[in-house]
Amino acid sequence: MKKYLALILAMLMVVFAFAACAQPAADEDDGLIKVGIINNDPNESGYRTANDKDMKETFTEENGYDASFAYSLKNDEQIAFAQKFIQDEVDYLLISAAGTSGWDSVLKDAQDAGIRVILFDRTIDADESLYEASIVSDMALEGETAVNWLAGQGLDEYKVIHIQGVMGSAAQIGRTGALDDMVAAEDNWTLVTQQTAEWNAETAQQIVQAVIDSGEEFNVIYAENDDMAKGAVAALDKANISHGVGKDVIVMGFDCNKWALEELLAGNWNYDGQCNPFQASYIDTIIKDLENGKAPAEKVVIMEEKGFDASTITQEDVDKYGI
Repeated sequence: MKKYLALILAMLMVVFAFAACAQPAADEDDGLIKVGIINNDPNESGYRTANDKDMKETFTEENGYDASFAYSLKNDEQIAFAQKFIQDEVDYLLISAAGTSGWDSVLKDAQDAGIRVILFDRTIDADESLYEASIVSDMALEGETAVNWLAGQGLDEYKVIHIQGVMGSAAQIGRTGALDDMVAAEDNWTLVTQQTAEWNAETAQQIVQAVIDSGEEFNVIYAENDDMAKGAVAALDKANISHGVGKDVIVMGFDCNKWALEELLAGNWNYDGQCNPFQASYIDTIIKDLENGKAPAEKVVIMEEKGFDASTITQEDVDKYGI
């Protein structure tokens, strides 16, 4: 009996040893490129949802990546995420910054650790040597295009309700700057109110409702994203104030959500500025090039964007550019 038990035990030991040898080592390189992706809250807007979906569909194991995602609308929280990814020894940090400032130190830490940084969606105020490439929208140009369109409407007076996004973000700075410049330069341009709704429709509705309740006149809603324009329109509808083509109030948004472009097509809104969320393929190409020892062809890649006018938009535009 003892002989049989000894034989069984020996056989089990051989099986366990073989199984252990067959398992890959815990620290064995699986060949995947490890990326830490820091983005804004995907529920922030339709634009952000599309942007996050694009990133998740690109940075997959099937495409050669081990991707981790972190989200916040606050710069300090994003920087903390970056520090955690550095500790995790990612190969690349991909960052859509909530704010433009405060990034130098953590980017220097990444550089010292041999981690490459690529910015997407939004730029930051940091030395270009601290990141490999920047794939972004030209937010200042978005603002200029929108404000120039508005100036072209030839109103006798521009009484603008300006609803801003998250303060300090590249989108807010760019879309605000052009309007501020025009108001400062032209006597017939007035800001009835200028407040942040932090991309939120309900807060935008409250801002517009407060102006309506005050009895102050206005004829333009300049909202820095579609969701806030939607909230503003809800307040107008509640007060039976007409809006859109040939109506009392001009409505302007940004991002080109499909439902927003449909509002233009119906004549309920007047203008929507495109903000292209699909940067992932550009980043993927840059990373694959870097992995093969090839530097990016351009340090800064500006996404191609346009503005849409309700009087000229087509169903084809809605289908092609709506996100």
